[in-house]
Amino acid sequence: MENRRDFFSTAPVVWNIIIINVLCLIATTVLRSKSGIELNDTLGLHFVLSEKFRVYQFFTYMFMHAGVEHILFNMFAVYMFGRLFEMFWGGKKFLFYYFVAGLGAAIVQQTVWYIDYCSIASHISDMPAVMRHISMGEANEVLSEGSNLSDYIVRLYILMNIPTVGASGAVFGILLAFGYMFPKEKLYMFFLPIPIPARVFVIVYGLIELFAGVANFSWDNVAHFAHLGGLLFGLILLLIWKKRGKLFTKDF
Repeated sequence: MENRRDFFSTAPVVWNIIIINVLCLIATTVLRSKSGIELNDTLGLHFVLSEKFRVYQFFTYMFMHAGVEHILFNMFAVYMFGRLFEMFWGGKKFLFYYFVAGLGAAIVQQTVWYIDYCSIASHISDMPAVMRHISMGEANEVLSEGSNLSDYIVRLYILMNIPTVGASGAVFGILLAFGYMFPKEKLYMFFLPIPIPARVFVIVYGLIELFAGVANFSWDNVAHFAHLGGLLFGLILLLIWKKRGKLFTKDF
């Protein structure tokens, strides 16, 4: 029993993050199957112009996930790397960094969504009328009015109704911190059988995310720019701490 307490006490913040995420996934699955309630739609991050948007989603989306595979990758990364930073920084500083990276991911994703919204609006003459139909879930009625607008209507419907969920933005912030603070440590990429320096790992992963985000493949529903937002805001915070001489301390 004592060993179990020691195991969890070594990184209490990391374990609490993992436990909360797992409980949220269980609650999402149970409510969906038993009551038809979609918790991800309530707590996931919606576009700020959507009727479904709530300010608290900037925080809650980090604890929601699309499924088991999604949460396994994120929580494995939190477990593997988060414990190291909780040891170096302490629980409060690590949690602060985690939330800054996650919030940064949300801000960047909202920015990308707004750019997409402006692009869509430039092709639709009566945007208010279309928005009214979209908000009422009557996309089919709008689609029937003009097939030449179908692609834009679909994009707008997705933009207004499909949330982003997951801790990936915060996780990418953690990966960035590892590559920045321990650049020569070796890591494995899933498609390479040989270890590479952590700094190279982060750079390559970032470039992959940038390419995937710009390419915007139709089959890809991953919020790649949110991942880049986690990297960006994480880097900014690390640079601030480095300038203050507090990168490897528990002080902010």
